[in-house]
This record gives sequence, structure tokens and C-alpha cells, in this order.
Amino acid sequence: MLSKATIKDIQSLQHKKFRNESKVFAAEGPKVVDELLTTGYFDCEQVFASSKWKGWLDEKLLVSLGEKAQLIEEFELEKIAAYTTPNQVVALFKIPEVSSIKAEKNSITIILDSIQDPGNLGTIIRTADWFGIKNIVCSENTVDQFNNKVVQSTMASLGRVKVGYTNLEKWVDENHHVPILAAVLDGKPIGSLAPINECIIMIGNEANGLSKALIEKADERITIPRLGAAESLNAAVATSIFLYALTIK
Repeated sequence: MLSKATIKDIQSLQHKKFRNESKVFAAEGPKVVDELLTTGYFDCEQVFASSKWKGWLDEKLLVSLGEKAQLIEEFELEKIAAYTTPNQVVALFKIPEVSSIKAEKNSITIILDSIQDPGNLGTIIRTADWFGIKNIVCSENTVDQFNNKVVQSTMASLGRVKVGYTNLEKWVDENHHVPILAAVLDGKPIGSLAPINECIIMIGNEANGLSKALIEKADERITIPRLGAAESLNAAVATSIFLYALTIK
């Protein structure tokens, strides 16, 4: 039986303030938890699961968890889950200290300026993983990567893509040894670019786009040609199209 204190502590992780204080985040659902455990990037603190979960997880992984894995009743799972319908398991992972990210040679780095929607950030992280992108640098006001909705929508890609937060203007100045591309509405069609194996691509806020200061630092302004009447593209969708165009030649 979970104590009231334990329930309260886990519930508090739905708020960034308490995640930062405890250096712990929560993940839910068999697929996400299983993959995060398998990648081993995050240290597992505790796993709370219903009996149904045991049949999902690899037996060796379950044994390795030892006392960290605790079976609880469905009604207890409902109390600690962030979602209305709990999904068999809630796991707590340690938030690691992230060293500063540098733009690497022969690779693509994504910059995200003021992305506010958790689903967008999660999808961008998952998309980056699909295209083999290892580093994402976010503005300090971009939604927290350990927000519950972000964690769930990454489908565990969070364990394979490094995400950092910093002052973007300063970071760009320090990493301008590779080409910088700014995603804007009035740029050069992305399909017209020659093949690129290294660059920094900057993606802006869902409503306002990139800040003027960041755009001015770009070597090239790029866009996805519009054929219809939509005002703009979802940030995650746009990122997917840009990454496809840049990596698949």
C-alpha cells in the first residue's frame, strides 16, 4: 500500500518546480517505461505497476530492477498517474546533469525557439531520433522536456536524443562554425538546397516563429513552399519535412 506521502510526492512531479527540486521525472505506460529502462540513459528510481505489467516487460529487465519494482493495486495507480486512464505502470527516473551541447561536425543540430506545446516538443524529439539527430538546443522558455505530455509523446526517444536549454543567441554565436539555417515563411525553398551533412536548423514558436535576432544570425533562410491557403505549419510537422529534405538525398 502506497503511503499518502509517496502519492503526494509522485503527484508533485507533474509540476516543473518539483521535478527540478527532486531531480526526478515520471513516465507512464508499458512501451515508454520499457524502452526508457532498456536504453539505460536515465537511472531508474522506482517502478510502480499493476500485475498486468509483468507480462509486458522482459523478464531479465524485471529481475534487474529487484526491489525498485513494486506491484500496486489499480486504484493506487490511478492516484499517481498523470492521465485519467492509468496505463499499467508509472516509473520514476533520475534527471541527469546535462553537459553543454556543441554543434558537431558532420551532424545536424536542432534549435527550438520558444516552443510552448508539449506535444510539439515531444514529437520533434521523436522525429529527431528517427532521422538520427542527436542534439536539440532549446530556448530557456521552451516547454520542459520532462513535462508528462512531452515524455509520453517522445515514445522514449528522450533516452536517445540529448536536449539542453540555454540562451540561444549566445549559443549560436559560440557555435557558428557550421552553417545556420532559419526556418521562415519567406525563405529559400528547402528543396533547392544542395545536400547538407552538417548544419544548425532553427525552428520557431508555433504562433510567432523565430525571433528577429536569431533570424539575423542565419546564413540561409529556408521555407517549405506553400501550395494551399493554410497560414502556417505545425512546428513539429515543419521540423519533420525539413529534416527529411536535409537528410534524404
